[in-house]
Amino acid sequence: MAAPLVEEDETMKEPLLSNSEPTKGGFRTMPFVLANEAFERVANYGLQPNMILYLTREYGLRAAMAANVIFLWSAATDFTPLLWAFVADAYVGRYPMIALGSIVCFMPHMQKPSSIPTFFLYSSYGLMAIGAGGIRSCSVAFGADQLDNRKNKKKNAGILESYFSWYIVLVNVSMLVALTCVVYVQEQFGWMVGFGVPSILMLLAVISFLLASPLYVKLKPKYSVLTGLAQVVVASYKNKDILLTSSDANHEYYHIKDSMPKPSEKLRFLNKACIIRHPQQNVRTPDGSGPDPWRLCTVNQVEQLKSVIRIIPIWSTAMLMTMTISSQSSYAVLQATTMDRHLTSSFEIPAGSFSMFVVISSTLWLGFYNSIALPIASKIKGKSARLSSKKRMGIGIFISCISMATSATVEGIRRKKAIQQGFEDDPHAVVNMSALWLLPQYIILGISEAFNAAGQIEFYYSELPKSMSSIAITLCLLASSLASLVASLMMSIVDSITRTGNQESWLSDNLNKGHYDYYCWLLFGVGVFSFVYYIACSRSYGPCQGEESRDISRDEVSDEC
Repeated sequence: MAAPLVEEDETMKEPLLSNSEPTKGGFRTMPFVLANEAFERVANYGLQPNMILYLTREYGLRAAMAANVIFLWSAATDFTPLLWAFVADAYVGRYPMIALGSIVCFMPHMQKPSSIPTFFLYSSYGLMAIGAGGIRSCSVAFGADQLDNRKNKKKNAGILESYFSWYIVLVNVSMLVALTCVVYVQEQFGWMVGFGVPSILMLLAVISFLLASPLYVKLKPKYSVLTGLAQVVVASYKNKDILLTSSDANHEYYHIKDSMPKPSEKLRFLNKACIIRHPQQNVRTPDGSGPDPWRLCTVNQVEQLKSVIRIIPIWSTAMLMTMTISSQSSYAVLQATTMDRHLTSSFEIPAGSFSMFVVISSTLWLGFYNSIALPIASKIKGKSARLSSKKRMGIGIFISCISMATSATVEGIRRKKAIQQGFEDDPHAVVNMSALWLLPQYIILGISEAFNAAGQIEFYYSELPKSMSSIAITLCLLASSLASLVASLMMSIVDSITRTGNQESWLSDNLNKGHYDYYCWLLFGVGVFSFVYYIACSRSYGPCQGEESRDISRDEVSDEC
């Protein structure tokens, strides 16, 4: 019997796709889904800014050690969504994952902050990371499941576009509430009340989500894109004995109907995963099912993995930029505590709230760029004007270098004033210098993130196959997770080296004796290297989709999930 080289598109469906009851889902479920996400974001984001103060004051940790604890917590929080997204898509489904994540995330909040031993404190960080990962890995997609109407694709596209836009707004608003209200409560009423508020919010997150359980569309788990990528790696290894020839005529490939009949020539060793060993035999098993996917993959799967590998160099530049930003986040809070934060005689900005200016700056810039700058540029040119995703990413990295230089300059001035005012041995003294001097670095940083983050997501969405769109956010989270780990390692190395010979560490608990400004200049150097490295990667990558025709179009590489 002739081998069926073309597989009918029986599995060309999105992850978790199945028929659902028409009486369930819809807009009535949105308040519950979004409330769960909003409460979780406010609760967890509200804990992070002042955490370095909590660890240094309540547990007596050195500032560098406390910053490393926060880095590891952030890394775990950003990595767990990747893991739980795979588990949800392949095994348990989105609803159980969000429900379980909400409950797990609430558990650490039940402890009194002043009575937790160090071991249980670190365990609490782990549980919060696990729980937050369960929610964030599925929340966006689960909300889309409730609104997805495949019978009216045109209307469906508009509804989903509106939903995604409002979701981003919700996340930004949640961050602002956390960085202002929750941080203010912690500073004014102490840790017991300050940590009690996130506890209540997480309880509300659990209740709000479970309350609408009978109304939700709950799609069954079917397939994970990550599983498909892993299958290509395994199948390539199992078929390593197959000899690749220069002529495709010597091989027959397993592919899906109406898709690419043969793989591309790049990364040819992966092509072994889709070569049919014995074309004269039927690749289907006796019971009529398809071949073992861990031994024989489709051409589409192979091309999906190639597309991911191809963007890794540019993805790594985003990780480097995020690392430089993360490296200064905790110490910036300590920096603010030593400056005059008063806006009026009776009100001062909490030290942990200054990072809200990054969010505000980023949001305002995106609004200005999309609503004012682009329309004006298009009108002047007489045609549509826009910056490519790669250009925006590069601009973002360059501007982040300016932010690092600004931060180093301001800290140098602050430290000099502290010594002149006789505060060299007093780390808690407030220097006669307004904390508003910190605003330029935060504003510049917000603009850089607006350029780079938006460019990143658009780049991933345009360069990866359509079926892998969900991987875009996952790649951003993975970059952030690795950035936190690298930032922790870098801080430990700098602290260890600069403390040798009984010298004061650059990252001393006493900023007036240390040299945090030198550390910022070091980050500036890393940023410059990242920018040069990005230019090299960008040129090596070549034009993006839409800039020039490519050998493999995005539409050709469909998913057989």
